[in-house]
Amino acid sequence: MTGTGLDARLISYRILDSVLKQGLTLDEAVARAQGFAGLPERDRAFSRNLVTTTLRRLGQIDALVAHALERPLTGKSKPVGHILRLGITQLLFLETPAHAAVDTAVEMASRLGFTAHKKLVNAVLRRMAREGQEIAGRQDAGKLNTPDWLWSSWCNAYGEDRCRRIAAAHLTEAPLDISVKSDADAWAVKLDATVLPWGALRRRPGGAVSALPGFAEGAWWVQDGAARLVLALLGDVRGKKVFDLCAAPGGKTAFLANAGADVVAVDRSEKRLDRLRENLARLKLSATVVHADATDWRPKEKADIVVVDAPCSATGTIRRHPEVAWLKSPNDIEKLRALQERLLRAGADMVNPGGLVLYCTCSLQAEEGAAVVESAVEQGLPLTDDRPDIGRLTGEDEFADENGYFRSFPFHRSTDGGMDGFFAARMIRT
Repeated sequence: MTGTGLDARLISYRILDSVLKQGLTLDEAVARAQGFAGLPERDRAFSRNLVTTTLRRLGQIDALVAHALERPLTGKSKPVGHILRLGITQLLFLETPAHAAVDTAVEMASRLGFTAHKKLVNAVLRRMAREGQEIAGRQDAGKLNTPDWLWSSWCNAYGEDRCRRIAAAHLTEAPLDISVKSDADAWAVKLDATVLPWGALRRRPGGAVSALPGFAEGAWWVQDGAARLVLALLGDVRGKKVFDLCAAPGGKTAFLANAGADVVAVDRSEKRLDRLRENLARLKLSATVVHADATDWRPKEKADIVVVDAPCSATGTIRRHPEVAWLKSPNDIEKLRALQERLLRAGADMVNPGGLVLYCTCSLQAEEGAAVVESAVEQGLPLTDDRPDIGRLTGEDEFADENGYFRSFPFHRSTDGGMDGFFAARMIRT
């Protein structure tokens, strides 16, 4: 089989290799993939979905590969595993006709220089076409698709039942959440979306975001429901000076500016700030943009509110970015924890006495949430750990954890698509 169907699969192979071998994020790998932009729109969507689903189900798929092989692929033959992974994804999870999945995989082996492995690829995938669904049905999907260290971490922090619910939520595609500048009900009709209790919109995933009504006019921006909801902990921000640290690409900056705050958006990445500026320009919203490392930068005047949207492991976003599960490690958590504490210390220096500091992360790791806040307070940081009535501020009691902090899980609102995992704590400058 030749043509764009095979081309899309060959490009998918390169994208998958870039993620798992080079450690690139899926977005980075797609952006760098030669030939991807030149594919027809339908094939671009197929290629991305193929790689995303492979990463989402990687643990299951690798267990199936191991079951079918007499011995593991090693050395120069190891990349053949990517061909098998992509083939199994098509057969078991994308409902691709068996002949198309098998024939293109065999042709890929030839095109990629693995001619000696064509018979192996053919045999493994034909066996999976016959037996794969039955074997997959007996697998513990949630556990297999979660790296051991994450499984242990979530079981220890939340118990096995919640851990399993988190893992199950990660197997589903995330919806598209939208924050509108005004008139949510009217835009819900235009966008074929539903209105969430806190005013955000939610619609089914798929299609080019930029082609949706209202995007070019700057009527709305994409922002996960949990990322928006944590800002409810600030109350009314109209007329207040707010520093948004680590602000790019600017979803929180846009929300705060649209709510009437005087926002200063700080980020150390000029490239990411360019994207923030583009978003603000499209939305016709105003904020002061500062290119600086927030751990060192200090303003001439202090703020009423500082939002510390700290860099983190992003394990709360695995539904949207399944590669996170396979790219992060416990060592990353330790390094990020040190940065998070420095940023929280910097935030405390930037706010007026009596002002608010909001610390938040899109992480499910307890080490990046309450542990950071409680450590800072114990070390004498001039902040009072303030635990507001989250149910009153957000309208949703389920987002308050047993200690009074904001905590969302991927399984929250599971009947209409779930949410990102977020932690947030509000503190007062003493």
